[in-house]
Amino acid sequence: MLIVLTGIDGSGKTTAGRSLVAGARAAGSSALVLSNYAGRRRMSLLAARFGVGLPPRLADAAETTLRVFNVLVSSFRASRFPGLVVMDRHLHCQLALRGARGLRRGRLLPWLLGALPAPDLVLHLDVTPETAHRRILARGTDEESVADLTALRNAYRALPEYAQMVKIDAGGPPAEVLDRLVDAVDSRRQLKV
Repeated sequence: MLIVLTGIDGSGKTTAGRSLVAGARAAGSSALVLSNYAGRRRMSLLAARFGVGLPPRLADAAETTLRVFNVLVSSFRASRFPGLVVMDRHLHCQLALRGARGLRRGRLLPWLLGALPAPDLVLHLDVTPETAHRRILARGTDEESVADLTALRNAYRALPEYAQMVKIDAGGPPAEVLDRLVDAVDSRRQLKV
């Protein structure tokens, strides 16, 4: 079973992915989490350190290249894994970033989404930009403004793929969010049987 996690920065995707996999393993199932990062955090930290910012199109080109590479590698690994695979981020995330930056979807990412094996479930962790901002500040590894998080949240909601995503309220404590995720995964498993 292939699960994809999407959501704005600070929504808890990485924590959720690790928790889902840990729970599946504790129950005796094979499970694997695969991360499909685009290097955005690292690039923004380097830009802040050196006082330069990449133009949006150049940043998008670099991030898209890295994200596509990671998604292709992860898709290959997922196709060979016999258990639950949770992908932390996917091409939907890059499409949302493009929307938030006012860039067009392009043709490559939508084509790849259609060409790659479809996930059994896309879980969108929804959280307010203010809550996400507090979480980002608390982890202290990167910076995002509430305005940027709001733009990203709106961009996700504008994606044509958003209608098929299962929305999970990720604003509560991690244990509650995990319960919602597990319920969504279990419901999909029952439909597949």
